[in-house]
Amino acid sequence: MAESNEQTLVADSSKQSTAATDKRVIDKADIAMIMDRYHYSDDTRSVIEKENLMPAGVLTRLHSSFPEHSGILDTKEFMFTGKQHYSGMKGFREIVAILESNGIDIGHIKERELFIDVYRFLATKHVLNKIDWDNPHKDPLFQLVIPQPGMIREDVVKAYLKTETEGERQQVVREHQQRINPHDGKQLLNKPWYESEDGDLEILRGSQHKYPPCQLIFDKTTQSCFAFCTYCFRHAQVRGDEDMFVQDDIAQVHQYLKKHKEVTDMLITGGDAGYIPHNRLAEYVMPLIDDDELMHIKTLRLGSRALTFHPEMILSSDYDPYLEIFRTLYDNGIQVVWMAHFSTPREVLNPSTIAAIRRLRASGVTIRSQSPIMNHISLFKDQQGKVDVDRSAQNWIDLGLALGMLGVGFHSMYCARPTGEHHYFTAPLADIEKIFSKVYRTLPSINRPSRYITMTSSAGKVSLIGTAEVKGEKVFVLKFNEGRNMEWMDRVYLAKYNEEENTIEKLKPFDSEKYFYEEELEKIEQTLERNLQKKIDEQ
Repeated sequence: MAESNEQTLVADSSKQSTAATDKRVIDKADIAMIMDRYHYSDDTRSVIEKENLMPAGVLTRLHSSFPEHSGILDTKEFMFTGKQHYSGMKGFREIVAILESNGIDIGHIKERELFIDVYRFLATKHVLNKIDWDNPHKDPLFQLVIPQPGMIREDVVKAYLKTETEGERQQVVREHQQRINPHDGKQLLNKPWYESEDGDLEILRGSQHKYPPCQLIFDKTTQSCFAFCTYCFRHAQVRGDEDMFVQDDIAQVHQYLKKHKEVTDMLITGGDAGYIPHNRLAEYVMPLIDDDELMHIKTLRLGSRALTFHPEMILSSDYDPYLEIFRTLYDNGIQVVWMAHFSTPREVLNPSTIAAIRRLRASGVTIRSQSPIMNHISLFKDQQGKVDVDRSAQNWIDLGLALGMLGVGFHSMYCARPTGEHHYFTAPLADIEKIFSKVYRTLPSINRPSRYITMTSSAGKVSLIGTAEVKGEKVFVLKFNEGRNMEWMDRVYLAKYNEEENTIEKLKPFDSEKYFYEEELEKIEQTLERNLQKKIDEQ
């Protein structure tokens, strides 16, 4: 009976968002048109055809299931064809010039340039060509990569616009950069260290090890991104601040791992792990096969948005060495997981991304998607400024179903972290909980997120399980799914219900002065800082 109810919910959802009865059968002529429109090279065409990366049946089913999201059969000529990447202020101004030459004025140029001065700007022709330039201001991808008026506080914008010299402008920029919490969650405490055989202190300056099973690596080659997300949670990293994480020495990582058998997952991130050269990737991962002391590493994770921003990279024969590494790891019992970050169906439902997903999966790569729920991008408001629960949930329901059709796992949704222009992208937790609950109960079990919606703080990743009534009072129900002390995960705890709060760690405890973990967290943080400083002083 439960399974029947589940099917009914999915069917009801499909009526809202699909037009399966208007099936458009895609044939070889359509695929040839797609190849021409995307200006694929002879090499890419050959890869796609030989490896069957664009089956007509797959394209037909996806396009017919999600016609309102699909760009598979779009025919409008691309505006951005001259170069692969547009970077910095110069790149942004090039984009503006191209738009103006096509009769498109996005306005607010100086305010948008302030954002670029504070953070940075990067965009690929792929994502720019996915924006609906007939109606850009309502397009989530336009919000994702193009700075918007209102992102930076009005008083900062006014101060910037009043400046007369470059020095004055940079002063406004520097002052604002100090206010945007670049390392939220006390990330600098997560830098691991060990003593070498000679007794020297070895600090892994490009790594984080906060949760026992997983070590993050910010390699020196993965510091940049293919495009800069306007909500970026690692803006200090991508911007190039002096205190960023940069891992240069690969052998140092292996030595640390040999001393920490609790680690099972090596996560290469950045920036974007898609930037790592294949020979350097091999230096990291081949010892996992050859060295018995690294047998405890079971999974390689790669954090990358290449599937959203530059999927064509994967469709070239130049990418073959990466695929060979992935197959070798897979054949030696090491799971390779590509951690994608899809927030909208539009990012998935285009020929290049579909083909790239199929190519990775054919080489033994597991793809899982994790993304934040962000106002203006994947969370929407009505004309009265209230969160539109139904529309927002439908975005994620359609995304979850499309990912499932391509064999991509829906790993997680999470709340905007309190960094950068948090005020612009966030929404009340009470509304987010309603959206997530609808997504979770509507999707079939195999296509649901693998955990409840979360938010990160120094204490760990906390899931918002839902709401309940205790002693006649409404409360939020919370639970760790990662913690500085992993035993915290064993407990459910309660917070006072708040209609307006947007940050979990700011919720007030229910029926107590402090949360159960707070005193221990303070001791852990002090110990981490004290122990490292002691070792530094001893050197």
